[in-house]
Amino acid sequence: MNKKIFLSVGECMIEMSSLVDNEFQLNFAGDTFNTAWYTRACLPMDQWDVSYFTRIGTDDFSLKMKSFFNANHIDTRFIQEDPVRQPGLYLIEVKDGERHFTYWRDQSAAKRLAEDTVLLEQAFSQADVIYFSAITLAILLPEHRDHFIKLVKKARESGKTTVFDTNIRLRLWQSRDELKRITMQAANAAEIVLPSFDDEAKIFGDLTLEDCAQRYLSAGASMVVLKNGGDAMLVADGKSTQYFSDFEQLKPLDTTGAGDSFNGGFLAALLTGHNVETAMINGHNVASQVVMQRGALMPMHEIKLTTSAE
Repeated sequence: MNKKIFLSVGECMIEMSSLVDNEFQLNFAGDTFNTAWYTRACLPMDQWDVSYFTRIGTDDFSLKMKSFFNANHIDTRFIQEDPVRQPGLYLIEVKDGERHFTYWRDQSAAKRLAEDTVLLEQAFSQADVIYFSAITLAILLPEHRDHFIKLVKKARESGKTTVFDTNIRLRLWQSRDELKRITMQAANAAEIVLPSFDDEAKIFGDLTLEDCAQRYLSAGASMVVLKNGGDAMLVADGKSTQYFSDFEQLKPLDTTGAGDSFNGGFLAALLTGHNVETAMINGHNVASQVVMQRGALMPMHEIKLTTSAE
């Protein structure tokens, strides 16, 4: 039986996360990689490959990053190597469970991940699911960004499942208007959109969950899964709207990777035939475990699943 391919596209960075006494732990992480990680943990290994599409360097840390992917069953067939650039770096400090980031990514190799348009189209043609985020788009040159969105739309029209996390990071964009315009263009190319309400309200001025969901449905998305920082969430598909609010409230140790891990748990359940309610429970269950440990990536073998990966 040929395996299906979940393809996640974006930037994986070197992560330095704070421990205690000003000590830091080195990891590899990034929004779309984090989701690939948790999707891999939740999808059946014998039915699905999880592939990561990015660009890294040829330096020692790039080689360690690629080895880390392979060791954790993240397929690297679509990873490019840049002879000049290296991975970006970020540092996380946590206070009262909230993250504070410092980035070094201006010369990141991942900024050129969409330059090889032949490889990009080849990867999309082989994938069953294509997952990307607004951060994926924000780091690209404008001409590469436009072509990327066109290829995503083409993939959707050919029957692929295209998934977009709106992951708003205003500092990565030239302006608020550019962020809003590109986000809505990407939503038009995506079948499933995964926004976070707090961020959306700040940028787009949405007053309610319903306003936010409707904006993305009107843009062309088929399903909107609206996260809400632990409060009531919403799933809308243009025909019905479901609310989810009976989840346990936690005091997180570290919210790094919370939304990314929810996405992985939710998508894995949905892709293996579970209904939306089960998918939401699975996403929340995974994220609830992740926020109670430090750093973006929880060891896969420690994740307790509500839907089986075997």
